Amino acid sequence: MRQGQRLEYLTVAWNSVEALVSIVAGLIAGSVALVGFGADSVIELVSGAALLWRLGHDLDPNRRERVERTTVKIVGWCFMALATYILYESGFALIRHQAPERSIAGIVVAAAAIVVMPLLARAKRRVADALFSGAMHADSRQADFCAYLSAILLGGLLMNAVFRWWWADPVAGLAMVPIIAKEGMNGVKGRACCGRA
Repeated sequence: MRQGQRLEYLTVAWNSVEALVSIVAGLIAGSVALVGFGADSVIELVSGAALLWRLGHDLDPNRRERVERTTVKIVGWCFMALATYILYESGFALIRHQAPERSIAGIVVAAAAIVVMPLLARAKRRVADALFSGAMHADSRQADFCAYLSAILLGGLLMNAVFRWWWADPVAGLAMVPIIAKEGMNGVKGRACCGRA
């Protein structure tokens, strides 16, 4: 239990930095994909905080399950709103040929997330198996999900920075939409992202 809590504190700290850097760098550069990635990090903060709360109050399984289902639905609606935002902004950027500026900070945070998130996911799966925790397993899938988004983001940012392909950023944003929307639908239906209730 203590190891799970330590991992969640680390996740909350990482996602706080990731969200702040991504959103600020995205707004400065005009990058839809980077702002969307930062907003996803905020949603992951909510999930991590909810899991911390559940791990700290693990004695009442009925209450924990009720809170978990409500939290999963709230996070699901947040993901749906994020997918809608990215779809709109990316489409608008493509139509207007709106080119973002290069973002070194965005490239650094995306590259770091590609390394950090799979390590966190693996550690969380070990703890989830030891605790028989569906919630912790779902959180490990969230870390995997963040790594996928990081790779998409990094590709778009690098293509824009190196080749000045203005369309790479909104296309990277659009590539994130189906992944985010799928997680959102699972949440709205009350399913955790690993398919467990």
